[in-house]
Amino acid sequence: MNLDQINDAPDILMEFLEYHSTVRGHSDKTVAGYYLDLKILFRFIKRRRHLVPSNTPFNEIDITDVDIDFIKSIRIEELYRYQSFSPEMSDSNKSLSAASRCRRTSSVKSFYNYLTVKRHLLDFNICQELDMPKRQNRLPRYLEEAECEKLLSVCDGPFALRDYCILMLFMSCGMRVSELVSLNLSDIYDDHLRVVGKGNKERMIYFAEGCREAIDDYLAVRDPERIVAEDKNALFISRDHRRISVRGVQKMVDKKLLQAGLDASRYSPHKLRHTAATLMLKNGVDTRALQEVLGHSNLNTTQIYTHLDNAALHEAAMANPIGRKTKADIEDDI
Repeated sequence: MNLDQINDAPDILMEFLEYHSTVRGHSDKTVAGYYLDLKILFRFIKRRRHLVPSNTPFNEIDITDVDIDFIKSIRIEELYRYQSFSPEMSDSNKSLSAASRCRRTSSVKSFYNYLTVKRHLLDFNICQELDMPKRQNRLPRYLEEAECEKLLSVCDGPFALRDYCILMLFMSCGMRVSELVSLNLSDIYDDHLRVVGKGNKERMIYFAEGCREAIDDYLAVRDPERIVAEDKNALFISRDHRRISVRGVQKMVDKKLLQAGLDASRYSPHKLRHTAATLMLKNGVDTRALQEVLGHSNLNTTQIYTHLDNAALHEAAMANPIGRKTKADIEDDI
């Protein structure tokens, strides 16, 4: 996001956003998330303390006067109430999802840590006592190998080779949709791709012969003469001869899922990323290696995939000799 366009945030919040954007190199999406979460926090506190007229629309509550003294005055119980508050849901029985509450709490913790450790404006970080909301980890949905083959088989029409290549990269390399649409011709090497992921972090993703073939077949029909000048280096091109957009990829994936007889409401480009991760794990890829492939900064994010392969879990349980012994076996051994 363009920080220069923000005119409703206090100086102390702007400094925090600039730190994450320039020093930490976080993505625009991450910085925008911090901005939204903390803006809601300050407005929530002001409304709760009756510091603004009761009829003031929530989104019009002025927070530009928030300073370090205001932040020091925030109590732990106010932060717990803020975790589940939503201006859109305040008049209904609905509440924020666990994922939203966790993200919001993470934003607040990061802000307070910045004020304490980086700026030394707080003597005590109250968020050290703030518990993260409980979050139920759902197992990611993924396609079985036969379903992957079915999805690849339905690519047809004038963009058949492009669509096939996109689907192949999703399901074999596990890249994010934002990473795929930003690929350039200069990012392609003999056996790997150079990918720019979250936080502008670069990594290499290796591919097998099926991907190499898909890339070569697509490049053979990619017409550089019709591509607009600013997108000449873009790998994947849309029907209007520009770099394909995230929404364009999502629409294509939805269409192909329907053609393959799969439920488009259950799957998405990100679920195809889950598919790649699961198939790699099932076929012996180490969790640490999978972390590098997926571009996860935290191993805990990757480890959710270790719960997917029930067959492997069953095999592991059967491999333990103690677990196979009955009481009679043990008595005989003794």
